[in-house]
Amino acid sequence: MSASRKLPSVRRVATAVVSAAVATTLLAACGGGSGGGSGSGAAGNGPVHIKVWAWYPQFKQVVAQFNKTHKDVQVDWVQAGVGQDEYTKLKTALKAGQGAPDVVMLEFQELPTIQLTKGLLDMSKYGANDDKGDYVDWAWKQVSDGDHVYAIPVDAGPMAMLYRADIFKKYGLKIPTTWAEYKDEAAKLHKANPNAYMTDFGSDETAAGWLQGLQWQAGARPYDYSASKLPDIGVKLNDAGAKQVYDYWGDLVKNKLVDTASYATTDFYNGLSTGKYATYLAAGWGPGYLSSVAKKTAGKWRAAPLPQWTAGGSAQGDWGGSAFSVTSKTQHPKEATEVARELFGTSQEAWKIGIDQAYLFPTVNPVLNGAYFQDKKYAFFGGQQVNKVFVPAANGIGTFDWSPFQDFAYNTQTTEVGKAIQGQTPWSSVADNVQQQVTSYASKQGFKVSK
Repeated sequence: MSASRKLPSVRRVATAVVSAAVATTLLAACGGGSGGGSGSGAAGNGPVHIKVWAWYPQFKQVVAQFNKTHKDVQVDWVQAGVGQDEYTKLKTALKAGQGAPDVVMLEFQELPTIQLTKGLLDMSKYGANDDKGDYVDWAWKQVSDGDHVYAIPVDAGPMAMLYRADIFKKYGLKIPTTWAEYKDEAAKLHKANPNAYMTDFGSDETAAGWLQGLQWQAGARPYDYSASKLPDIGVKLNDAGAKQVYDYWGDLVKNKLVDTASYATTDFYNGLSTGKYATYLAAGWGPGYLSSVAKKTAGKWRAAPLPQWTAGGSAQGDWGGSAFSVTSKTQHPKEATEVARELFGTSQEAWKIGIDQAYLFPTVNPVLNGAYFQDKKYAFFGGQQVNKVFVPAANGIGTFDWSPFQDFAYNTQTTEVGKAIQGQTPWSSVADNVQQQVTSYASKQGFKVSK
């Protein structure tokens, strides 16, 4: 996802939960429908025009590249909003049966919710499975269910640690390779400078995906979900990995070794710019994001692997990711699938725009593991080839399921974490509280929940 908009939207305020219609459609929601609704089409004998909703600021150039290389299909791009703004419009259009795009950009965690109400086309009918080998395995599993394909992956957010080399040198800190070392260095830094913190603990909605990514790395697997197995769903938001992460960060917060400013706020940006934070635990799009919000720190940052729970380990987590889906309302499923597959796909030209201008972190193997991406030097990071840190992380990520009620789950987590930060509830109870509330909600929506 584009760094210029990614952080504020990766965790969107849950202004609406899953529609009440979910409960009534749940048992019949295993497949995708088709039908009219999109206004796209061909003018006379001209090319088929496919309406695409996407939010990358630099997407205009990607569309131009596609339209230049395709004669029978042309893309009409609409900026319909970012994150939740777009999703709200999409759900409204799908329900109304008109106004929906042919192709829409969706974050990974949003796919189950839209697919549940038959809003997405199964693109396997139009050759999408042929692309499976082009993508990292875990990303492909994010968008597919067996042989059914509901989206084509674009970018992802494998996690690593960005750190201020000058601050580490000034205070004699060593680059931590384990979370135990990270805590030790945090204590050392804060003792030397009470106004400095190792990092900021993301406690608000915009950082829920960040916390989920850290739990992912710790081995947490909160959901066992497959559209083909509805209404069954496994929910385990209080497993050992989740509790380990809550306990660890709760200890850092209680001992004031990390800050608790809300992400995507002036205080947070200032912390990154002024040296208040010595590290930023970031996703693969983070280098571009950081360089845009902390410009005056150019040349001072470096990238290192995310600390591990076990010395010598290689567990990885992901924060964010997006894909192109074809809506069930398209009148041109074949052409729309072609657009979803080829807007980026393996196109070197499109990906140069995505990498150099939109700060996308590719999930397509030829680009992800190619020399252009891995060898790219970043002046903001003192010329470091930071992708050589992030690419191994991307290749090491394990599978992970999302739920069709992810907004509710994230909002519940944020609320419970906020209570713990304020001392209203113990950190040791956060995971169990979230588990109880989410499973209760899921059951009321018609899901058959196993714990």
